[in-house]
Amino acid sequence: MTAPAAADTAPAGAVRARAEIDLGAVRDNVRTLRARAPRAELMAVVKSDGYGHGAVPCARAAREAGASWIGTATPEEAFALRAAGDRGRLMCWVWTPGGPWREAIEAGIDVSASARWALDEITEAARASGRTARVHLKADTGLGRGGCQPADWADLVAAARAAEAEGALKVTGIWSHFACADEPGHPSIAAQLDAFREALAAVARAGLDPEVRHHANSPATLTLPESHFDLVRPGVSVYGLSPSPEIGAAAELGLRPAMTLSASLALVKRVPGGHGVSYGHTYTTPGETTLALVPVGYGDGIPRHASGAGPVLVAGKWRTVAGRVAMDQFVVDLGGDTAAAGDEAVLFGPGDRGEPTAEDWARAAGTIGYEIVTRVSHRVPRVYVGA
Repeated sequence: MTAPAAADTAPAGAVRARAEIDLGAVRDNVRTLRARAPRAELMAVVKSDGYGHGAVPCARAAREAGASWIGTATPEEAFALRAAGDRGRLMCWVWTPGGPWREAIEAGIDVSASARWALDEITEAARASGRTARVHLKADTGLGRGGCQPADWADLVAAARAAEAEGALKVTGIWSHFACADEPGHPSIAAQLDAFREALAAVARAGLDPEVRHHANSPATLTLPESHFDLVRPGVSVYGLSPSPEIGAAAELGLRPAMTLSASLALVKRVPGGHGVSYGHTYTTPGETTLALVPVGYGDGIPRHASGAGPVLVAGKWRTVAGRVAMDQFVVDLGGDTAAAGDEAVLFGPGDRGEPTAEDWARAAGTIGYEIVTRVSHRVPRVYVGA
């Protein structure tokens, strides 16, 4: 694959903010995940621009570490990887009627079908292209989101078998997705695995022989070896984040967060006690103090609902967002400490230097680490290390 697009890298001298992405960490995380599922192939999921880390460079790093598949949500994401030079096994799964099936088939991209309308459109596109489509049939084993319901599964499988006999398509995969794999011991886990095995049995009875059967996401890859089948599909753990506190902290799982988000202080000033800070004056200085202005806000992906709670490392100590996060900036109260414009503020990273992590921001914002890293906008340039 070619180098990341210029829009995804920092221009020389850019200091307002940066998201440093450690591709060595991505490679190490993939190796760790492969070791957890030694008998299965691994699909590194790079949807939503690699969970905010950059799909192209992260896909390349994952391939280097042994990922034999790459997964995306949308066809546009898959096309971007092909345009960047990725020629390996590549799958995308979020489709709507009238989607670019033919283009995907001609690009050698594996597509997913959860219903007859999708399978029919795939078959027609394959006939028009004169090429054999590569199709994964998705079963709804209990998530209640994408996937074919058990009552409709036999019809979908039979139609796929007929299209395969015609030569229009090859069923290359059978798959599903967990609802609660991040909650160890949840009764839905065993129920979904039973439903998946029933779906596979119906596929075998129909005479289909897929290349891969896959159900395991990040938490299942890490904790449920019985779910690994032929292929595992880790997503957030590729980037070094734990799927949930119940599974364990990233370090306990052998994972290293790949993104460090930092900014340069734009202003440092003394203010008197009783001074309101930011919109609505939800924070008022308790006495004379020093305020530092961090030039990132919700326009950069910093969650506004972490106002008054988000942690930041400034001048060697954890600080908390003082007042509301604005579109382009927020304030921290340094108390009796000093800093200068241009000094670094670290919002999150691996934690090696005592900085907060994405999980700390997730707790402050009442969300999950997935959202914290994925929402970092492209107004923040990505800087790649460990290439």
